[in-house]
Amino acid sequence: MSNKKLGRGLGAIFGDDLSNVIEDIQQGSSSELSGKKMDVLLSEIRSNPYQPRKTFDQEKITELAISIKQHGVFTPILIRQSINGYELVAGERRVIAAREVGLETVPAILVDFDDDSMMEIGLLENIQREDLNVIEEANAYSQMMDKLELTQNDLSQRVGKTREHIANIVRLLKLPTTVQNMVVEKKLTMSHVRPLITLEDKDEIEYYAKEIVEKGLSVRAVESLMRADKEPAQRQEKPRLDPQLLDVERGIATRLSTKVKINPKNIQISYNDISDLNRILGEMGLLED
Repeated sequence: MSNKKLGRGLGAIFGDDLSNVIEDIQQGSSSELSGKKMDVLLSEIRSNPYQPRKTFDQEKITELAISIKQHGVFTPILIRQSINGYELVAGERRVIAAREVGLETVPAILVDFDDDSMMEIGLLENIQREDLNVIEEANAYSQMMDKLELTQNDLSQRVGKTREHIANIVRLLKLPTTVQNMVVEKKLTMSHVRPLITLEDKDEIEYYAKEIVEKGLSVRAVESLMRADKEPAQRQEKPRLDPQLLDVERGIATRLSTKVKINPKNIQISYNDISDLNRILGEMGLLED
């Protein structure tokens, strides 16, 4: 695994509180990053290609649009030059609201950001403002680790989250898209889907997810349902463990979010790939920093 960093990284440029520094730049009160002030045509602006947020609160957009219609855009957006026009660095809600009220131009500050910084700022700004749902956050973490060759430990330092938080969020991407959508819509909680992640069959995961939503099952009820469904199959197998060890097996599987099987005198723990193995080792406290 690579320990590649983001060059200097935005933390080295801005410090820990990225949102406040970005706001200072937009207000013209920061000398950390100078840029050209200009008015730019909305038709020439494209979204940050690394923007992790896919959904916006329409009620907040409408409120912002009303304010812009009455007072205009006070705070410049941040943009960078692209092959065709400009790409947003920060200020997407202002752009959306300005388009809704029919503006042709908005005030902007032209800055010089590379692709890595665009990706990082798109994630950090939204995380600090708590704008992302958990699936958007998971996809953003996964994209940063893949593109920038970061370990979970590297990423935890960049975004100010614990490695355990990142591991728990990223494993949601193992769920079928239909179940991920239930999480986004807050029909399922993180606690609800934790036992589902241990399952390998997509149809089985979707079945239990629908049962949770339709019947309003608690987390404990979900675990009981899954246990009851598996008992007939277990009885057909050769003699297994006593009930206490079966409970231990299920407890370890839920804790590690993976398939676990306790056999006489050994334990089998399944993993998908090296990244998943490192996650499991981290959960067990066996991964060195």
